[in-house]
Amino acid sequence: MTAALINGRLISFTDTLVGDVAIILSHGLFMDQSMFDAQVCALREYYRVITWDQRGHGQAAFVSEPFSLWDSADDLSALLAHLNIDQAVLLGMSQGGYVSLRAALRYPEKVQVLVLIATQAGVEDENQKVVYSHLLSAWLENSLTDEIAQSVSGFILGADKELAAPWIKKWHAIDNSTLGLNFKALVERDDLVPALSKLQMPALVIWGSDDSAISIEQAKQLSRGLVHSRFLVVPDAVHSVSMTHAQIVNSTIKQFLSDAL
Repeated sequence: MTAALINGRLISFTDTLVGDVAIILSHGLFMDQSMFDAQVCALREYYRVITWDQRGHGQAAFVSEPFSLWDSADDLSALLAHLNIDQAVLLGMSQGGYVSLRAALRYPEKVQVLVLIATQAGVEDENQKVVYSHLLSAWLENSLTDEIAQSVSGFILGADKELAAPWIKKWHAIDNSTLGLNFKALVERDDLVPALSKLQMPALVIWGSDDSAISIEQAKQLSRGLVHSRFLVVPDAVHSVSMTHAQIVNSTIKQFLSDAL
């Protein structure tokens, strides 16, 4: 892992360096670039694979000023420029998908293909906002209790306690300011659905059938809005489908990229 000064802040990233086609992987809320270890292993033989920590996450965890997901999209573009990559495949999971979509809309000339996992293009559902708000308030007031940690991990990772344990340890290190600003950037995002038809590059949308964060309607809306998209439902998969069902996700991505590039 290395770091570079991107848009005035240090961004940590990894780069496999070898490959004619570059893929940059953007992680979900409360996660970091290590969530894609299985994808890096599966794809590095065929592509140049880059992972990075978004603002407020991982090695770039501390933030003290409000930011938007468009700012993170600008970071993604600037990181590609820093690495002298003119075009790349953008792969994003959940929040990483929100960021990848914004990067594709603002910098379409830089995007060859989109791979969007457990994500959507619309604003946050009002009922979901209430759930997030209650969770945030409890976390800020009581720190990360075991009950809150299990609730968050269950939402993201399902019932796998072994998978959740290292992430819960990381979540304990998030300071309150960063926590609040991360939530704000996520839940106050704008609606991209009307703009999806502008994206002409091939796209793959992957959704887990047991995802409690993204509904089937939201996932299908995303896929329908993209002009050249494929849609995959992974049975019995929760929100973090790229981690819990890595084998099927990786094989699908490899086949799709083989066809699209």
